[in-house]
Amino acid sequence: MKVQRQIPQNAYHADDSFLGRYQKLIKQEVIPYQYQVLCDQAEGAEKSHVVANFINAGKALRGENPGDGFYGMVFQDSDAAKWLEAVAYSLTIFPDQELETTADQLIELIAQAQDTDGYLNTRFTIKDRDKRWTNLLEGHELYCAGHMMEAACAYYEATGKDRLLKVMQKNAEHIYHIFIEEKKEGYPGHPEVELALMRMYHLTGDRHCLELAEHFLNIRGIDRNFFKNEQKKRNWEVWGMDAGDLYYNQSFAPVREQKDAVGHAVRAVYLYTAMADLASETEDEELQKACRRLWESITRRRMYLTGGIGSTGIGEAFTEDYDLPGDTAYCETCASIGLMFFASRMLEQDVRGEYADVMERAFYNTVLAGMQLDGKRFFYVNPLECIPGISGKAVTHSHDLTERPKWYACACCPPNTARLISSIGKYAYGENGQTAYCHLFAGGEASFENGMKLSCKTSYPYGFTVLYTITAGNGQLAVHIPSWSSQYRILVNGSDAKYTLQDGYVYLSVKENDTVSITLDDTPYTMYASSRVPQLSGYAAVCRGPLVYCFEGADNDQDVLSLSLKRGGSLTAEPFDKDLLNGTVRITAEAVRRETTEELYTSALPAMTPCTAVAIPYYTWCNRGENQMRVWMNEIN
Repeated sequence: MKVQRQIPQNAYHADDSFLGRYQKLIKQEVIPYQYQVLCDQAEGAEKSHVVANFINAGKALRGENPGDGFYGMVFQDSDAAKWLEAVAYSLTIFPDQELETTADQLIELIAQAQDTDGYLNTRFTIKDRDKRWTNLLEGHELYCAGHMMEAACAYYEATGKDRLLKVMQKNAEHIYHIFIEEKKEGYPGHPEVELALMRMYHLTGDRHCLELAEHFLNIRGIDRNFFKNEQKKRNWEVWGMDAGDLYYNQSFAPVREQKDAVGHAVRAVYLYTAMADLASETEDEELQKACRRLWESITRRRMYLTGGIGSTGIGEAFTEDYDLPGDTAYCETCASIGLMFFASRMLEQDVRGEYADVMERAFYNTVLAGMQLDGKRFFYVNPLECIPGISGKAVTHSHDLTERPKWYACACCPPNTARLISSIGKYAYGENGQTAYCHLFAGGEASFENGMKLSCKTSYPYGFTVLYTITAGNGQLAVHIPSWSSQYRILVNGSDAKYTLQDGYVYLSVKENDTVSITLDDTPYTMYASSRVPQLSGYAAVCRGPLVYCFEGADNDQDVLSLSLKRGGSLTAEPFDKDLLNGTVRITAEAVRRETTEELYTSALPAMTPCTAVAIPYYTWCNRGENQMRVWMNEIN
């Protein structure tokens, strides 16, 4: 049973504070730009061809010449789905008839690309109809279906229009027929449809969706040779993936027996999200325990300080406990988005501050860093160190780019970022009965099923006072106090409040017209890694509130490598600068600069000069051209 759940998308409306400005950026810049990309109209961007693929699939089904055929990755359809989902969320915030009409037109193209039996996938409709459902390892048919199901649910919730929802209900019935009624063996190589089916079930009550999600989760890893046997039955492949790499796609063991987060990081957290959702829905204690083990594996031994996950570009994967190199980190933007999905579903099982802590850390650092401040360039990979001349060039660092590209051939991250930011209210607020939950500090207005409504005023993450006003109703307010804030003060109607603190949340009884003020600690602080992390012995990172900071060449004489922080030295937050990097706060730190020598090695003791080092929030890095950048800095006495 869910102890609490996300509020509906339309129950939160941001104001013009930090999150609201980001949502406005998605509406005004990101959504139009990304649609240009999908239509191959964005100058200088990687070709997408997504819209043309749907047009051509419709032609193929009508017996017409399918134009220039299919182009792109086997999962290209999912880019359109995530764009539509972002549009749906945006429409609940910023109604826009022209944008809605554009989305309706795309949905009609998608509907025309659906076969009579409900099958929907442009790649296999245009060029490989005889190969449908024969390559679950690589084909991404279920992955694409999952993303389109999510888009269908979001668009129906936002607009009340069910054209895409009916398309995906028909598609879900087709999948049910293939895998349940006809008993086709197998499960998705790339998990995603499982969490989408759960969402379809929550929206429609269709138990076929619940049954399908449970089926795909229950059979994963039972037959460890499934993908090998599938590969033997066909004479074609997409990428030539290793069917024997069971860790890559989390099929090494049944899900209830898995203990460590392994393999492709995005696939893993999408799978875990579905597991957590199903566990809450069915009260499956064994599945809940598995989710908890996997959560601890990630957050206690395999997660970066920035909320990034995936330590290597080889397989975009987790590696081993405490293997967290900053300069070769993968930390795919999608992986941190998926980690937020997982955290939100874990909060539905058990309201613990650690889940909200990780959700906040991932969002304000890796997720936001994945998009340039103007919304037109994107990182797929988010390293914690970048050195021009090595990063992006050395074979070991080829995935760690020094500048954000406009788009990617594999463009999963940009639209994923757009849909997450546009729907942040669902992650910020939750509800259950008489209790309204505030998991993240999100300025704006929120309403709850019990009739309670509140407004939140804050300049977070740069201001550390959060003011809630109960504008209607009464009940219990539960507010997450981040673990980084060791000191805080809570006032109700101007007086010190009586509250209960439990698992990182304060619980207060409130009524209409009450004001609740929460003041957090705004002091910059230093973080240290476990001595078990070999690359980080003797290193420190600077943070303030939820923001991890980094040192960039632009603020430090173009040379970060020669800097070391003074152990125990002062950290000072400068005043907010509205003109710097769209508005931010720099931190200055006592440091020393080591004299640079042209000798590769020398026995001479290098000279040390005291200096002041300047840090900016990690999410803002790489917005001023190529720069050296480091999160973790050496410390000296």
